[in-house]
Amino acid sequence: MSINPPYLKKGDKIAITCPAKKLPAPMTDAIKLLQSWGLEVVLGDTIEASYHQFSGDDALRAKDLQRFVDDDSVKAIIAARGGYGTIRIIDHVNFDRLAQHPKWLVGFSDITILHTHLFGNYGLQTIHGQMPVNIPDASALSIQTLHKALFGEELHYKFTSHHPNRSGEATATLIGGNLSLLVAVLNSASDFDYSGKILFIEDVGEYLYSVDRLIRTLDRAGKLKNLAGLIVGGFTDIKDNDIPFGQSVPQIVTEAVKGYNYPVCFDFPAGHIPNNCSLILGRELHLVVDGQQVKTNYV
Repeated sequence: MSINPPYLKKGDKIAITCPAKKLPAPMTDAIKLLQSWGLEVVLGDTIEASYHQFSGDDALRAKDLQRFVDDDSVKAIIAARGGYGTIRIIDHVNFDRLAQHPKWLVGFSDITILHTHLFGNYGLQTIHGQMPVNIPDASALSIQTLHKALFGEELHYKFTSHHPNRSGEATATLIGGNLSLLVAVLNSASDFDYSGKILFIEDVGEYLYSVDRLIRTLDRAGKLKNLAGLIVGGFTDIKDNDIPFGQSVPQIVTEAVKGYNYPVCFDFPAGHIPNNCSLILGRELHLVVDGQQVKTNYV
């Protein structure tokens, strides 16, 4: 049984920290949005810090995250952005307090390592959703779903895939995040068993051959064989070589899992896209794939 952190209510304190890449500009829009929801926003020391490409050196970023993990008055921690760098500090933060005093952790992309680590070690549910750096370009729907996830309103999705799905139905715990990060944590303290779970994947800026390698690496590690279902979100800004790879991302994924028997859907509205709708990772999800039609709801 996974741990469902308490939902937020007006007046709650939430913290924004930057565990990876430094911010390109102030988060004015995001702070105003969160305050409009009745939340008290606390900013970490990493928000204005800079160390090469990072938001402060590793010690500062780990200390900043640890501060909010240990502060029981903070009811949610939101990563300001992704980029790269969380893997450099993950082993220097003690998350034990979250087992006794759970709180929401929000983010995506590089923040995937926090999602996998907190679920794998503590069974903690987390939110894969928009981050402050993305708020100015975020769709109204994605922002609405973030509010719903944080405040405990019902989250369900219905959409039409543009690529051939594999029909089926499954109810299982939802896991996943950025494909590159899922591969990066294989066989580490942030890894866990995928068996019987519904896996969500997304990525950005990769070459087609690299997506193929990442998918096949997960498969060779035994991660895809016993899934209950597979949800493929946005794969954006995907590049190709001078000599074309010859397959699209949906074709790459379809071929990799052709020997398995579970529902697979494409074009889920989550990932490095403006319409990055929130997903609660670590929670039971009911997935129905009927041809191009896809429905999901939490149970």
